[in-house]
Amino acid sequence: MQMNSKQFGQTLALPDSWQRKALNFLREGKDVVLHAPTGAGKTFVFEQLIESGWKGKAVYTVPTRALANDKFRDWRQRGWDVGLVTGDLHYRSEANVIVATLETQRGSVGRGLGPDLFVVDEYQLLGDQRRGPTYEVTIALTPQHTRLLLMSGSVANPIEVADWLRGHGRAVELVSEGKRPVPLNEVFAESLLRQPFRGRKIRGHWPKLVAGAMQANLGPLLIFAPKRAAAEELARQLAMELPEIEPLELSADQRRIAGRELVGLLRKRIAFHHSGLDYIKRAGVVEPLAKAGQLQVVVATTGLGAGVNFSMRSVLVTDREYRVNDEMSLIRPDELLQMFGRAGRRGMDERGFVIVVPNQARMNDARPLRLHRSQTLDWAALLREMSLAIKENRNPVEAARDLAGRLFSEEKVRLGLDLSLSSLPQKHYSIADTKDIGDRDEVVEMRNSVGLWERKSGQTKTRLCDALALSKGEWVNPLSLPETLGKVKVGNPCRFGNKKNRTYGREIPVATYLEGNSEKDRKVTLIKSFRKRLRESTTEDIPRIRKKFSRKVWRRNGLEEILRDRFPLLSQGGELVEMVDRGKVLRARLSYESAFVLGWKDVRGKVLLNPPMRRVKRIYDSPFRDISEKSGRDLDNMSPCEAWYELGLIDENARPTTRGKIFSFFSRGEGLAIAVAVEDLNYSIDELIFDLANLRAGHRFRSYATSESRLAMVCREAFGFRDCRGYLRSGLPDEYGEGATEVIHNRKKLLSENKESFDFSSGDLERVEIEWKSLVSLIARAPSLPIDRWQELQKRALAIVGENAMVRDLPDLPELPSRQQARFQSTIPYGQV
Repeated sequence: MQMNSKQFGQTLALPDSWQRKALNFLREGKDVVLHAPTGAGKTFVFEQLIESGWKGKAVYTVPTRALANDKFRDWRQRGWDVGLVTGDLHYRSEANVIVATLETQRGSVGRGLGPDLFVVDEYQLLGDQRRGPTYEVTIALTPQHTRLLLMSGSVANPIEVADWLRGHGRAVELVSEGKRPVPLNEVFAESLLRQPFRGRKIRGHWPKLVAGAMQANLGPLLIFAPKRAAAEELARQLAMELPEIEPLELSADQRRIAGRELVGLLRKRIAFHHSGLDYIKRAGVVEPLAKAGQLQVVVATTGLGAGVNFSMRSVLVTDREYRVNDEMSLIRPDELLQMFGRAGRRGMDERGFVIVVPNQARMNDARPLRLHRSQTLDWAALLREMSLAIKENRNPVEAARDLAGRLFSEEKVRLGLDLSLSSLPQKHYSIADTKDIGDRDEVVEMRNSVGLWERKSGQTKTRLCDALALSKGEWVNPLSLPETLGKVKVGNPCRFGNKKNRTYGREIPVATYLEGNSEKDRKVTLIKSFRKRLRESTTEDIPRIRKKFSRKVWRRNGLEEILRDRFPLLSQGGELVEMVDRGKVLRARLSYESAFVLGWKDVRGKVLLNPPMRRVKRIYDSPFRDISEKSGRDLDNMSPCEAWYELGLIDENARPTTRGKIFSFFSRGEGLAIAVAVEDLNYSIDELIFDLANLRAGHRFRSYATSESRLAMVCREAFGFRDCRGYLRSGLPDEYGEGATEVIHNRKKLLSENKESFDFSSGDLERVEIEWKSLVSLIARAPSLPIDRWQELQKRALAIVGENAMVRDLPDLPELPSRQQARFQSTIPYGQV
């Protein structure tokens, strides 16, 4: 996208060669997998296609509601015929271009009702443990008449994704661009802190660092903080300590929306950004100002890494840890890649900057993710396919197998239908002598080169250059890691190659030069330790060879060829690359590419030096064991078929039960909870409809809960306290959290109260209501079943969402005044304030 052609005061954007290539493939009716760095202009390809007169219906899917809202606003301002679908919201769904969260499209795509063009932005979520199964099934079920455009800048194996789609009979082209349009440079925090600051004294480490960055002309600056409270506190601290610059003049609407505290920060061109902010504050004030470049510092939580397109010159990551529900997680390398990609926006900066603080993320920690499918299957999609097959008089088992065969996997996805079905009807019988078979022994498994667990094989010998070593979650050349040769007892580490393709070897001292040598006939004396190893290497040779290599003084000329064959014997496999002079010492540089090592070969033929290992119990499970003995079995160690039967989702003939059918309308564990709640005749529908708010609440509202809800008790009556990866944790859906029901009932009161004693904000109240209404709306629009309580629940859901399910008007957001529509340039240098 070239930005250097200007006519009549406007910038003319022209596509780059890779963008033109992608456009041409789409116009030819082909699928495109588009790989390019963050900020390079992937979205521009889609925009050019639409604005060039392309005819058809397009659905553009994004990971978050915030990003969907951002794209929708941009394209509506351009005059596009555009709609918005985000679960809680269905606005102009008949438009030619729909911006949507991907999960909202799963049902229609699965029914073969795909649009003419289906765009999946940030398709690396295919490998996400929580959302990956939905992405995987939606892409796999996309009809042949629908063109696919998959876009990402953080996938290491896009060619495998393209091959996966080709395996479904699709015409796919891979378009890859590796070069960032705006180069990135690292700036070390210490260098900014050492700069003399000509102004009033600044207190605090972070304010001093940010002031140094501003003085070095590195603003605007995007700071990533791990937690909301930390983001807000840092923004306040910066506003208090940083020198005054030209204040931001806000409009009356902006001041009204922002509120007193945020107005105070914005006037100093500072803001915080996280999901706890109200939608109208985020989308109506902070995001437009940040995108326009009017803010000098934005402190955001890590969720912004895949978020809106802020205009920032520099990025600073303060911590790699962040919280997800009850667990602390480490920012992945591909997430860092997206965060750093926010620095240096195309058409605005000649260069972007990553500010590096001690013991935190650096640019070489950021790299694309090698994509492989998550460990969780989309059970709901498989059960839906089985139900549809029964309705169409097809074999439900074959239907499930067909869908499983379309998934993104190197190995066949096994559902356990072959082995388990014959035993399911007999599980209530018991035979005494099978009681102790369950944990006969253990097997050792290793994680292979594509991230799957397999039985550990015996060790095999291979050359070091042909093996792989695991480092920071990636399989790499072992010699690219300095620690690989750590146990070699000779010499010191040395490096070969350039910065991008470096490998490590060893450098050992060989000899010293004799004094008074002429240049033509230089002689060297072997160093004592080297001479000793040389003699030891000849112990099995004939006497003449032993005598030859026992000499102490040698001519320098030709010494490389004389000693070349000896180096592998005396250096644990190292081969001579060159001899170099280090002052008066002659040293040999050795490569270990051909040295032999032992490793474990996986099913793909790769030899792995340090694969992760685990011990798992080999379960010899009798189909006749009494059900009471199986109640504690680990669902994660069952085949999907066994788990479905254990959870009551299928019967002994592999036909989805009523519980299984209701479960199949939803994603993940929330469907299990809704299905068992519908079965409980004593559970009032009026009570249940509000308890649904807990299903997507997470940890945030626990402090407001007065007691455990009926929904939690119903789940534990049905499932005990069992875990099932991706679905249940201690018998409850993964995202379940108490307190949200009370919040929904008392939202208006809470908005007027002092919430300092609670662990949530007004944005959390807004979001939990959105998630609740999204779930209620999903129930209202789900297929009907001949079950009285399900029909009653659907009727109650429709009464709550009413017209909210098909919104015709969206909240009005204030327009940016003309004075705020260009990046702010301070007229007063920071260093002179």
